[in-house]
Amino acid sequence: MNGSSTPTVVLVHGAFADASGFGGVIRELQSAGIEVVAPPNPLRSLAFDAAAVADAVRAVDGPVVLVGHSYGGAVIGQASADLDNVTGLVFLAAFGLDAGESCASVQGPFPPSLLAKTSTPTPYDAPGAPNGPDLYITSQFRETFCADVPADVAAVMQATQRPLSLAALTENATAAGWKTKPSWYLVSRHDNAIPPDAERFMAQRMNATTEEIDGSHTAFIAQPVAAAAFIRKALGG
Repeated sequence: MNGSSTPTVVLVHGAFADASGFGGVIRELQSAGIEVVAPPNPLRSLAFDAAAVADAVRAVDGPVVLVGHSYGGAVIGQASADLDNVTGLVFLAAFGLDAGESCASVQGPFPPSLLAKTSTPTPYDAPGAPNGPDLYITSQFRETFCADVPADVAAVMQATQRPLSLAALTENATAAGWKTKPSWYLVSRHDNAIPPDAERFMAQRMNATTEEIDGSHTAFIAQPVAAAAFIRKALGG
């Protein structure tokens, strides 16, 4: 897809969303001549999702900067460990797990986020997941997930949300690509889905180049110019 030396940006969405949320960021990057791919994240299990993203990255001709939001950070961390063409990792209010940690366990030392109260398991097993139910945000969606987007936009995001399987939330990572690849981390100061202090902890642990943004869990939607500028720093240009 990209034979140049400038990395292709591969954007990996997280739970309760799809890649359409990256629309503003994609427009900003494309207007600067940067190749962008935003493959679907299955949200079924960490190992399965990481394998799916890894296949997409291997199909890119040339270097790649992997960008993950929320649960997508766990996916890119695991997927990138064995990908030679990944030159950098960017975490947008995202999980940066170490091997043996899950998205649930890494938050343990911190006060629970609002998401812990507003997400609900389905009464049925998650289709395609190893076991257990799916999770949806069933109340206070905008406040929990995207407090800085207009109410009508949040309503559409709620109606179209893609669930995360409980199995994906609780499955332990088996690899951590950030241990061998340079990383960047954008902390969302007003995040109600992942505790901001947990984000700071993960960013510091990975020795990431870190900045903070005054925004919600999906600050990149409300502030695509700032988010795209942050991603560009990982491109080396």
